[in-house]
Amino acid sequence: MSLTDTLGADIARAMKAKDATTLTALRMLKTALTNKSIEKSRALDAAEELQVVNALVKQRRDSIEQFEAAGRHELAAKEKAEIAVLDAYLPPSATDDELTAAVEAAVAATGAASAKDMGKVMKAVMSALTGKTVDGRRVNELVRAKLS
Repeated sequence: MSLTDTLGADIARAMKAKDATTLTALRMLKTALTNKSIEKSRALDAAEELQVVNALVKQRRDSIEQFEAAGRHELAAKEKAEIAVLDAYLPPSATDDELTAAVEAAVAATGAASAKDMGKVMKAVMSALTGKTVDGRRVNELVRAKLS
């Protein structure tokens, strides 16, 4: 069952439950998937669907930072609720231990010695953690700390 089919059923369930927050987040996700599919002129594969979900979660996180900086805590709470809904459609997150191990393995594999090699290491880490939800900022911090 594809993500789009699952979304259709989940939207119907949220409508019956009158859960406005979930319904808004799911409709937004379905729209984003449809737009990406139209942009590509074909059906999306599973990896592309996950990229769309990840992009939406990242947008929400950025919005939370901006809302909290502006003192709009009610809007930040709304964004957090949407992230909770979207997280259900993502694979499990990589743990800190997995991230650290992947960074160390990537540094060893690429022979990185300085911050100039950061791009190679980041690419290796992200490919090693395929299939897990990974926060790119966290990986960047770990790589930067390891190479400095």
